[in-house]
Amino acid sequence: MAANMKAVKLRIKSVQSTMQITKAMELVASSKLRRAKDQADACRPYFRELYETLQEIAEGNTDFTSVYVKKPVQETWCYVMLAGDRGLAGGYNSNLFKALEAAAGDRSFVALPLGKKALEYCRRNGISVLTDQFAEIADISVADCFAMAKLLCREYRNKTIGHIELCYTRFLSMLSQQADVISLLPLSDLDRKSMEEKKRIRNLILYEPSAEEVFDAIVPEYLAGLLYGGVCEARASELAARRTAMESATSNAEAMIGQLNLYYNRARQASITQEITEIVGGAEGI
Repeated sequence: MAANMKAVKLRIKSVQSTMQITKAMELVASSKLRRAKDQADACRPYFRELYETLQEIAEGNTDFTSVYVKKPVQETWCYVMLAGDRGLAGGYNSNLFKALEAAAGDRSFVALPLGKKALEYCRRNGISVLTDQFAEIADISVADCFAMAKLLCREYRNKTIGHIELCYTRFLSMLSQQADVISLLPLSDLDRKSMEEKKRIRNLILYEPSAEEVFDAIVPEYLAGLLYGGVCEARASELAARRTAMESATSNAEAMIGQLNLYYNRARQASITQEITEIVGGAEGI
């Protein structure tokens, strides 16, 4: 009985130490989450407008043929994967990889991994990567997004890849994040339902020096914008998922400590009762 009580006491101390760590990680994630959420909310309108502007140019001008609009000759797919740098975020990374596998199907593809977990996934599954210099998503800046956009555009123009898609996690709320895959290039793959419903008000716009040159110059900006917007969304989603996971872990640790304390008190009471019984029995025997 004494040995069992000692084991329970050690278990209580172990769970308390774990609870302190999860509580600290929850507080850290909460403190970073507000800034990441504000950053994601601030950049979202600009990149949505850029997205719609490119669609308008592509649909409203039929007198040019851009390499970014034409049906690709090369059928190689490239997925830009935005995962986390660390774990302990619930199903954040695993949900992203499941969405990627569902979108890719049986086709072979190359990847541009952003985040240590994305790079580990590619190496573990033997997936070719364009570059691994953007492996830490926490350190990615706007300049890095422009560098990635130029790399993707160069590979696309050289016909090394024919389709580019972005696999990231959309930040819906503090408690809800959704893994999603969207098409980046070619622009003919974009979803144009919103454009069909939108009233045409720019049909008479003239672009100088030409619509095609303006379009080709904007596409790298467009890619960089969507990449940076996806990075902001992914950062906020990761922090929200980690905060939720650590909050749940802390609650579970508190419940476990309560159960262990109850078991310890019962075992201690049983031990005291047994000692009293033995003392009384010995006194009656004398």
